[in-house]
Amino acid sequence: MEPNNQQDNPTGTPLCGKAWTAYVGCLLAAVILVFLLRLAFNYSEAAAAGVLAAGTLLIGYRVLMLRSVQLYYDDVGVWLYSGILPWSKGVRGVKWRDMDEAVYVQSFGSWLLRSWTIRVGHRFTKASEITLTSMARGREAVAVINQHHQRLIGEDRLA
Repeated sequence: MEPNNQQDNPTGTPLCGKAWTAYVGCLLAAVILVFLLRLAFNYSEAAAAGVLAAGTLLIGYRVLMLRSVQLYYDDVGVWLYSGILPWSKGVRGVKWRDMDEAVYVQSFGSWLLRSWTIRVGHRFTKASEITLTSMARGREAVAVINQHHQRLIGEDRLA
């Protein structure tokens, strides 16, 4: 499902993006890259250059992908924008009329790290749900989504 506006960038009210914990994998990959780079230098400088180039591209791509994830809402529904390459950019979401509820997973780790797993449910199918891990301000985003949804229900604007 896509919102009425078919633009590349979200135009609604932003709710949250990825937390710092989502970048831990990139940091570990960088540490492994340094280790592989040292091994490649023992073999040849050309191999080291190849490892450096490939590693930089892969880690850079992953960081940009994480930065592109944005949850937002507008008059039509709740939407997830993500992607950096033209064929992977896109918006998917849940319309207000089809939304069940928004929830976040409570755990000691999410409280301590301020990194939440959130789910915006679809009333009719699980395939259209939005489930995101490692979201900054995820708890607040869920509260805003549910408040807005309840307000729309109270105003009887969900047709």
